[in-house]
Amino acid sequence: MRMCTWLPSFFDAGYAQDEQLIPFPSFHMALITLPKSHFYLSSLPTCRILTCLRKYLSPDNKKGRKIMCQGYFPLQQKQFRIYFQHAYHKKHHSEKGNKPHPIGPVLFQTATWERFEKSDGLVDDQRIYKKLNSFTSSEQVLKFVSTLETLSDTMAATALYRVSEMEQDEGGQKVPKTILENEIFRALCFQFEYESTNLSDTGLVTALKALTGLHVDPQSNLLVNLMMECQNRLLQGHMSVHNLCVLGESMIKLQSPNCAVLKEIILQLQSQKLQECEPEDIVAIYMLLQAALGEVVQYQDFLDHLNHLSISLVYKFNPKFTSQVLNALVVLNQTQAFPLVVKLCIHSVRFVPHFTSEELRKVLEAFIHFGYTDKFFTEALEQHVSTSCLTMHPECVTQVMQYCSKKMILSKPIFDAVAESFVYQAEIFSPVQISQLIVPFGKLNYQPLNAPLFFRKLENTVRTQFNYFPPQVLLNLLHSCTLIGRHPVNHVAKLFRPYFLQKLQAQKSGLNRSILAQLTQLYLATVLECPFYKGPKLLPQYQVKSFLIPHNLLETPMDLLLYKTIRVGLIDLLGARIYFGSRVSTSCCYTVDIEIKLDEEGFVLPFTSYEDAFKRLALCIDDPKRFCLNSHNLLGKEVIKQRHLRLLGYEVIQIPFHEVDTLQSRSKLVNYLKKKLFPHSYE
Repeated sequence: MRMCTWLPSFFDAGYAQDEQLIPFPSFHMALITLPKSHFYLSSLPTCRILTCLRKYLSPDNKKGRKIMCQGYFPLQQKQFRIYFQHAYHKKHHSEKGNKPHPIGPVLFQTATWERFEKSDGLVDDQRIYKKLNSFTSSEQVLKFVSTLETLSDTMAATALYRVSEMEQDEGGQKVPKTILENEIFRALCFQFEYESTNLSDTGLVTALKALTGLHVDPQSNLLVNLMMECQNRLLQGHMSVHNLCVLGESMIKLQSPNCAVLKEIILQLQSQKLQECEPEDIVAIYMLLQAALGEVVQYQDFLDHLNHLSISLVYKFNPKFTSQVLNALVVLNQTQAFPLVVKLCIHSVRFVPHFTSEELRKVLEAFIHFGYTDKFFTEALEQHVSTSCLTMHPECVTQVMQYCSKKMILSKPIFDAVAESFVYQAEIFSPVQISQLIVPFGKLNYQPLNAPLFFRKLENTVRTQFNYFPPQVLLNLLHSCTLIGRHPVNHVAKLFRPYFLQKLQAQKSGLNRSILAQLTQLYLATVLECPFYKGPKLLPQYQVKSFLIPHNLLETPMDLLLYKTIRVGLIDLLGARIYFGSRVSTSCCYTVDIEIKLDEEGFVLPFTSYEDAFKRLALCIDDPKRFCLNSHNLLGKEVIKQRHLRLLGYEVIQIPFHEVDTLQSRSKLVNYLKKKLFPHSYE
C-alpha cells in the first residue's frame, strides 16, 4: 500500500512535491473507552511517528525541518508538527473494510467497535492514568507514552497535563528545550491541533488546560483551534460539569475573569442539578470560582448554594478534595460558610497522615484563617510531625509552626521535632522560613530538648546569612530569642546602628510603633540582662514610652473581670482601696497590674504617699490570654515582663486565673491573697 498525496494546505508553497513517500502496511487499532468519555481519537502508532519524525527532523533534511516546524511557543520556541491520518465516522468508529482518507505520511485507522473485547492489544486507560501520575519528571512521562502502541485522546491530554504540572512545579515560565525537541511531545501537540473537532470533550478541555499551563502562545494555531472548538461545544450546551470547570480555568488564564466565555460557563453551571453531581464535580466548581476571584462577588448567591450543598457531601471527600475546598474557601473568604468549614476541619483529622505536604499546608492555612482549633486534629498533627518532620517540605513545616503560633498551641512534640529538623537540615529553610520557625519558640515560651544544639545552629545560621534576612524578619527573630532569655548579643549591636534603622524605615510599613516597641524591648533586655554589653545604644527617638500598643504585641492588658475579683479581696485584706494602685506605668515602659508599697518594717503604705517605699510588690493578674492554649505555660512576653520587673527592683507576685477559680468563697480569696502577699507572716 502506497501513501497518498499530502494535503497542500498544510505546507508552504515550494515544498518538494516529489519527496519520496514511505509505504506502511495497513492495520487496525482498537478504541479505548473511559467513564464519562464519549469519543476518542484514533490511536497513536508511536513507532511510525518516530520513523516519520526522524526522517523530517534529520539534520540532513533542512528543507523538511523548515517546513515541518511552526511556532507554537513564545520567545522563539518552535513546535514541530507531524501529520496523521484519521478515519472519522458518525458512530464514532469506522466500519471494517472502510478505506481511510489519506492526509499525511503516517497512516492509521480505527478498528471496528465490535472488535473491542477481541483485541489482544487493548491498553487499560486506568492503568495508564495511574502510571502517568506515578512519574516524577516530564521525560519519564514522554518516554512511557513512546512505549504505547495505542493511546486515547484523553490519556494523551492527561500526559500533556502531567508534563505541564511537573514543569510548573519546577517554576519554569517556558517549556525546556529538551521537552520541545521531544518527538512524542511534538507529535501529541500536532494531533491535538489538527484533530480538535474529533476530540472528546474531556480530551479537548484537558489538552487546552495542559497547553495553557505550558505557556503556549495564545495566538498559535494550536491554541486557536482548541479554543474555537471549545466555544463551539460550549454553545451546544452538552458539556459536563467537570469539563465546564476545566474549560473555565483555562479561559481565565487565556483571557480574563470577566470574559464572556466564563460568564456563559457559570450560567450553564447554575442550571445544572448540582445535588446529583459527584464530589469531584463540586470540587471543580470551587476551583473555578477560586480562579475567578475578582468576579466572584456577582456569583455569591451561587456560591452560597454550593456551600450549603457541599455540607452533605463532605464525608465523600478524599484528602485532596478536602484540601482543595478548604483552600478555595480561604481564597474566597467564605466566613459565612463556617458550618461547612467546621465539617471539613473535623473531616480532615482522619487524613492528617495521608495529606501531601502541600495539602497539609493548605488545611493548616484554613484553620488559621477561620480561627478554628480541634484538639483531635492537633493530636493527629503531633503524631504526624513527630515521625515525618525530617521529610516534610520546608513550607509545610513553617506552616505547622505558624498554626501553633497563631492558635497559641504549645505542642512540645511538634516543637521538639521541628528543632531537631532544624539542627540537621537548617540549609533547606530560607531566611523568612527560619524566622517563622523560631518566633513561636519565643512567643510561646519554650526551649526544646536540644536547646544548646538548636540555638548554636541558629547562631551560626544567622551569622552566615545575616545580610540575606529582611530587616523586619531579622528583628522578629532576634526579639523572639530575647523573650526566652537567649540574647543575640553578637548581632543585636547591628540593629541599633543607623544603617539598619534606615533599612527598617525604607520598608513599606516604615518604623511603626510595633517595630519601635520591639527595638525598645530588645534594647532594654540588653541593658538589664547583659551588663557587659558595650555596643551602640538605641537613640531616644527610636524608643517608646509604653509597651501597651495596639494588637497587644508586647503586653497583654489586664482582664477587668479577674481584676474586680482580686480588688474585692485586697480591700478586705488591706482595709481600704488607697493601699494599692492599678495599671501603674513604670519608667521602663511596662504597666504593672496592681502595685503595693511597703516600708522597712513591712507595713503597707498608702499608694498616694510620697514617702519612699522600701519594697514594691507587683501583682500580675494573669488571665487565660496570658497563657498558651489549654496550658499553664506563660507566654514569652509575660515571662520577659516579669523578669524585667524583678531586675527593676519589684517583687513580682503572680496571681493566675486557674488558682483564683478554685476559690469558692470571699474568705478563701482573702486568705489566698494574704498568703501570696505576706508569706512569712501567714498562719
